[in-house]
Amino acid sequence: MRSQIPAFRLPEEVLNEEVNYILDLGIHTQFMHYVDSLKGVLEQDYDAVFVGTGAPRGRDLPKLPGRQEADANIHIGIEWLASVAFEHTKKIGKKVIVLGGGNTAMDCCRTSRRLGGESVKVVVRMKASPWEKEDAQHEDIDIFDNHVPLSFEVENGKLIGMKFQKVDAVYDDKGKRRLIPTGEPDVFIEADEVLIAIGL
Repeated sequence: MRSQIPAFRLPEEVLNEEVNYILDLGIHTQFMHYVDSLKGVLEQDYDAVFVGTGAPRGRDLPKLPGRQEADANIHIGIEWLASVAFEHTKKIGKKVIVLGGGNTAMDCCRTSRRLGGESVKVVVRMKASPWEKEDAQHEDIDIFDNHVPLSFEVENGKLIGMKFQKVDAVYDDKGKRRLIPTGEPDVFIEADEVLIAIGL
C-alpha cells in the first residue's frame, strides 16, 4: 500500500494511523519475513491463515505490434507507481495513454497529471465503473470506453501513439460478454508514453 497507492489517495499519515489500530491490538507481527512455503505456515498450528498479497505484478502486452520498439516509453502501471513512490520517477511525457479502467489505471492517470502529463487519456476495452472514473474526470482526464488496443505506433524508433479498434459489448443469453467491432475506422491517439494498467 505504501508503494503502489499514491499519497494523494491514501496519505501516509492515514495509512500509519490505520495500521497502528491493528498493531495496537497487541497482535504478534513479523515484518521483513520471507514465506517460502505455505505448508510451513500451516504446520505452525494457526487457527486460520489469510493470504493477502495484493497484485504486485502487472500484465504486459508483449505481442502487440510496436511493443518492443517503443519499450523505453511503455511502463507497467503498478511498477511505475512504485517507481514514483520511491522517487525514481519524477516526470512523464506531455501526452500519456493509460490502458485499463480499474483502480491502478485511475491512480496512474492522476499521478501522470501530477508529474506533468498535459494530455492524459484513459483507454478501456469496456466501460469503466463510474465510481472509478469520477476523480479522474474531475482532473480533466479523458476516458475512452470500448476501445481495444491494436498497436503501439512507432515512427523513427520513437513512440508516437497507439491505434485502437472501436467495439461494442454484446451479451448472449447466458450473460457472457463478447466485444464486437463496430466497423468504424480505427482510432489513433497520440502519446509520448503509455502506462499499461490492465487486469491479470
